[in-house]
Amino acid sequence: EADKSLRLLPQQHVDTGMGLERLVTVLQGKRSNYETDLFSPILEAISKVSGAPKYQGLLGEEDVGHIDMAYRVVADHIRTLCVCIADGVYPGMSGAEAVRFFIRVLKPPPQFLSSLGLRTVFSILGETFPELEREQRQVINILNDNEEAFLSSLHRGRRVIDRTLLQDEATKAFPGKFQLEEKMDVAWSLHRNLGFPLDLIGMMLEERGVSLDKLALELLATEEAERKTRNQQEEEEQTGLKLDVHCLADLQRGGIPCTNDSPKYDYTMATDGKYAFRPCSATVLMLYKDQSLHSQIDQGQRCGVILDQTCYYAEQGGQSSDQGYFIRENQQELLFPVESVQVAGGYVVHEVITPDVLRIGDKLQLFLDEAHRLACMANHTATHLLNFALRQVLGESAAQRGSHVTAERLRFDVSTMAPVSREQLYEVERVIKDRISQDQEVHTALVPLSTAKCVNGLRTVDEVYPNPVRVVSVGVSVDETLRKDFQRAMWTSVELCCGTHLLRTGAIQDVVIITERPLAKGITRLIAITREEAKQARETGLRLAEEVESVTERMKTKSLCLSKSLRLSKEVGILTDCVDSAIMPQWQRKELQKKLKSLQRAANTHVRKLELTQAAVTAHTLLDKHADPSLIVDVVSVDSLSLLVKVVNQVCEKSPGSSVLLLSKQDSGKVFCACQAPKEPRTDLSAAQWALVVCSTMGGNAGGTDIVAKGSGTSHNLDRALKAAVNFARANR
Repeated sequence: EADKSLRLLPQQHVDTGMGLERLVTVLQGKRSNYETDLFSPILEAISKVSGAPKYQGLLGEEDVGHIDMAYRVVADHIRTLCVCIADGVYPGMSGAEAVRFFIRVLKPPPQFLSSLGLRTVFSILGETFPELEREQRQVINILNDNEEAFLSSLHRGRRVIDRTLLQDEATKAFPGKFQLEEKMDVAWSLHRNLGFPLDLIGMMLEERGVSLDKLALELLATEEAERKTRNQQEEEEQTGLKLDVHCLADLQRGGIPCTNDSPKYDYTMATDGKYAFRPCSATVLMLYKDQSLHSQIDQGQRCGVILDQTCYYAEQGGQSSDQGYFIRENQQELLFPVESVQVAGGYVVHEVITPDVLRIGDKLQLFLDEAHRLACMANHTATHLLNFALRQVLGESAAQRGSHVTAERLRFDVSTMAPVSREQLYEVERVIKDRISQDQEVHTALVPLSTAKCVNGLRTVDEVYPNPVRVVSVGVSVDETLRKDFQRAMWTSVELCCGTHLLRTGAIQDVVIITERPLAKGITRLIAITREEAKQARETGLRLAEEVESVTERMKTKSLCLSKSLRLSKEVGILTDCVDSAIMPQWQRKELQKKLKSLQRAANTHVRKLELTQAAVTAHTLLDKHADPSLIVDVVSVDSLSLLVKVVNQVCEKSPGSSVLLLSKQDSGKVFCACQAPKEPRTDLSAAQWALVVCSTMGGNAGGTDIVAKGSGTSHNLDRALKAAVNFARANR
């Protein structure tokens, strides 16, 4: 417990650690897991692929050069990697020190891990874990990509460490701080930016005879622990009140029955498409607060309420919980708002804030936030259709890797062999819209788990399902999907799901995928919206498409002057930002982004050409105006800082050895400044300092090099700035 006291668990058991490998070791009469036929083929393959001496099973000091240890590390890693990747769990840097260790000891060839997996793991475990065969290509690709990325990161990390050590060869403690803007700790930078575990950094330093500053290490470890604690606390706050094992045991010992939550499915749809949710009454069986059970909770407290029955959906299966309120019978004026609903051990816990004392035995009437529930139902049914459409468009390899449904939107993670293209996104939406337009019936039924898993085309995720399990089928009755000879189930959505769904697909109205991005190697995250929000997203897309078309037509005008070209270029930039951030169809976003990128290139090219032409004319005028070109300080009229820089450059090209500083006042009151000092012969005049002095007189700032610089300020009278420019130049020439 938090106070360091020990508290007996409700049930006590002994974990023998007798996993498959140890059982096989005993059955085959071996002394080590690595001597069994689960590992021996892998160890033999390691020797063949790497060319290292054969595995002898040596330990400790007898294992000279740690060769046999490296064998064991590789064998463990390749089994874990293959099975995890096939399950959709992808590698990070947490095992990096071990990977680096066997690479250093065995010196294997490139793509060593993938070839080892192909030669051994798939054949040893493939029959038991069929997903290994199904995901073989994905496993190999991810192993190769991660091996390459790891070696690249390792090389960069080694260079960072070596460069840091060279900065102070005398020290034997790794410097805690880099002299950067934030004095970023070197080890923390490697850890945060390249993903290096701190113990790997320590190991790499020890090989160079350097120890990591212990104080710095402790500070880093503390910061990392605090970050993880914050994340955990945030997750707990989001998940609300959860019963712990002790309270669950107390509920069971006290004979408190599990919550009957079947009323959550008790709703109907009228002929006009409106949904009706049947009223639900319940009795308070137990109250929960501060990890303990209570018979009474006082006013103004946040607590969990356990009822005999509920119409509320508890968060599970990727769907967020219902919201609403309770009222006490014969006490209509007091509302008990329900903020979240969780389930544990069959008990549904409603998180409420009590406006009055609440006691065991109180009779309550339960009211759902029907708009919230209906939005969740629409988004959940849309999620099933999205899953089906992705399989149709991307192929059978497009397996669900996770999902989450809220009233606002739905999130879906899918395994992909390549980035999802604009055309594929468009086609996925088309397939979904087709099912919606047909207003297909959504069928549900409880079915024995063994029977349900035989359904043709059934889509499942890798998790434990209850028995019996709820089958959700779109457009085809559950009874029909259970027939062995029935093939139509292959061409519709059939899933095992405990969520709440629409009764017909038409109420979804529309589905728009608004975000598509890689979540990890081989996994794409999609975010979609439905109903009125989807309609608004399509309208936004159409409006932005019209604006892009308008800019495209105006760009075709050949007689555009510089000021109009600059305005068009800026408009393209603003429009690009709008398209990037707008809630609109992702396929359309990709299309418009491609067009806008081309338009921006064309606009910038046109502006540069016009600026060079105008700069040449202005430079010629300035040289004619100034009899002594060795120092030119003047005011010109230009539309942009980039043009002012080009004018300065043109003057210096036409008159080598000139020192030039130009100001340009804008209608907004802002003043641009650009200057250039002679390259040859060099003088004490620094362009950066020159511009800074001048811009400071105008309350601005500047930057650059000794040769060229630019800046800006604000001034209504430029005489002071011009005088400062001339005086500084003459004093430093």
